[in-house]
Amino acid sequence: MEIDRIDERTPNQLRPLICSRNVLNRAHGSSSWSQGDTKVLAAVYGPKAGTKKNENPERACIEVIWKPKTGQSGKLEKEYEMILKRTLQSICILTINPNTTTSVIIQVVSDDGALLPCAINAACAALVDAGIPLKHLAVAVCCGLADSGDVMLDPTKLEEQKMKAFTYLVFPNSVFSVLPEGSLQVEGEPVENGIITSVTQGLMSVSFKFVQVEDYLHCIERGRAASAKMSAFLRRSLQSQLPSDTLKAG
Repeated sequence: MEIDRIDERTPNQLRPLICSRNVLNRAHGSSSWSQGDTKVLAAVYGPKAGTKKNENPERACIEVIWKPKTGQSGKLEKEYEMILKRTLQSICILTINPNTTTSVIIQVVSDDGALLPCAINAACAALVDAGIPLKHLAVAVCCGLADSGDVMLDPTKLEEQKMKAFTYLVFPNSVFSVLPEGSLQVEGEPVENGIITSVTQGLMSVSFKFVQVEDYLHCIERGRAASAKMSAFLRRSLQSQLPSDTLKAG
């Protein structure tokens, strides 16, 4: 039996998506991404000459700085920076601009759940806005697992607090490329059915052996289905000719 949600969404329903590009004048690329009442700004600066300490000068360097809505960055923010950096490194072509650093600044405007996926989506749109070469686009979604075993997509903050577990999933979208024709062969292979990033928090199951794996696979199935809708929305947003255009999806 499917559980009721406060905002009356079905378990498979995402919150309304809003994406705006070129929202910051001084950044080389920027975007605003909202999922319901969760909103994040992403700004891209670079590529600038030189790499950070301990980075390979033969490849481009991605730097991520996470700025919370209030207060100083803590352990959670540093963890988000690491996850986001690894995710962006996997979709960027790091051999095109070697010995350079591209900085991605994440500013949290409001957090009502699924904050990290929202930030990943904003960062991806901002990289495209800045003209950073990418192997493919990516979309992120949060899947929450209730005590009943039901999977809920894109949970709110209150729903997250009631979940026994949730997972952040990042899926590739190689159907639409932001590179010139033929550039997809520069690095890697098409990964239409792959997963770029997977972060799980909480306990998937304690009842039966192997059920934990089944719960996780169920989340992946739901997440991949939702990513198709998010990918279509992202493509429409990035294909817009007017940088100040704002598109909405229900």
